[in-house]
Amino acid sequence: MTRREWLALVAATPLLKAAPQVQGSAKPAPVSPVTIARATSYDNKVVTDAVAAMFKQLGGIEKLVANKTVGIKLNLTGAPTSRKDNISPGITHWTHPAVVGAVTYLVGKAGAKRIRILESGANTNEPLVDFLTKGDFDVKAIQNAAKLVEFENTVNLGLGKKYSRMPVGAGAYMFPAWDMNHSYEDLDVFISIGKLKHHGTAGITLSMKNLFGCLPASIYGGDAGVDEPNENPKTNRAQVGHNGNRAPAKSSPGELNFGANHDGGYRMPRIITDLVAARPIHLAMIDGIESIAGGELPNRANLTKPNVLIAGFNPVCTDAVGVAVMGYNPRGERGDTAFPRCDNTFTLAEQRGLGSTDLKQIDLRGLPLDKAIYYYEAMRPKAPASPAQPGQPGGQPGQPGGQPGQQRQPGQPAPQGQRPPA
Repeated sequence: MTRREWLALVAATPLLKAAPQVQGSAKPAPVSPVTIARATSYDNKVVTDAVAAMFKQLGGIEKLVANKTVGIKLNLTGAPTSRKDNISPGITHWTHPAVVGAVTYLVGKAGAKRIRILESGANTNEPLVDFLTKGDFDVKAIQNAAKLVEFENTVNLGLGKKYSRMPVGAGAYMFPAWDMNHSYEDLDVFISIGKLKHHGTAGITLSMKNLFGCLPASIYGGDAGVDEPNENPKTNRAQVGHNGNRAPAKSSPGELNFGANHDGGYRMPRIITDLVAARPIHLAMIDGIESIAGGELPNRANLTKPNVLIAGFNPVCTDAVGVAVMGYNPRGERGDTAFPRCDNTFTLAEQRGLGSTDLKQIDLRGLPLDKAIYYYEAMRPKAPASPAQPGQPGGQPGQPGGQPGQQRQPGQPAPQGQRPPA
């Protein structure tokens, strides 16, 4: 099956019927343009030119950001010391500093009055500037990229006087509202920059999954206070989020049906959707210049080099294109290669009316999709004693990833186990 044939097959996949609990509240899913750019390295000029071209193809960002406070949420999964072969985390699983710098510069150039760089540092309440520096960021360069650039670690209350309550609205799956660091409310425009990679629980993590990091561990972490936040959290959010084994601090709105479900593959896609409903994304971006396949952390993953950046004003549309760029069906079901042990976050969001996953309806600009596809399934680490079977990673000829020995085409990954050429 050729790329064009596969894309035609994916485009014909219908959206599954909405779940009963959201049918009454679902609204028509909006459709918004998405653009893909080729970027062959993290050279600052290469990245800045690519991002500038994408913003132009989207019609410009001046009306969106001029005279506004803009929050930019990075994806910094794990500690700065979590590395594969001592490779900088921006190459493997973090939003790369060159992408952060380019977006900051161009948002400032478009007239933003203030830019806030945001992320929850893993198991630490140290200043975000220090956390980024340990991850090989040139923080001074980013600070100088625009007129007023601030940084805040949103793992706890931070610089705010109180937490901001963000309601999910009608049709909430798991939580009716979230308590977040003030910076996620004290802004006019919210940008999420994800990384093009797999996720062990949610299948794929892009701009939408990036919002799980908005949750303060002081409230939603494993060592959060029972009644009030623990402002010095040292654990992640898996017990409250992925597993549902404990409730968040009682100062926040609790889970709708606490204890009813402990399946991370059910919980996380719905939690992500609730987060996007509560904290809407105005500009979604995906760093896919280099990344990893096989998980969200690098230690057991394989390196990838798709050489792409993706952007759009609607996160569901943008992430749907990102899934397709990875060689998967954005409307796939649980058990498909993209979602082996989880429900599909993107179709759940579409059923909620947050955006469309229909590739036939999305106005795709820039690099054509068939030129951008990079088959992630072929790069997923394989268990050496378990040869792939039809429907499993590696699959049969015709599945995303192609057949063993297939000639590599532009944009496809290097053979399994080899690092793609720079």
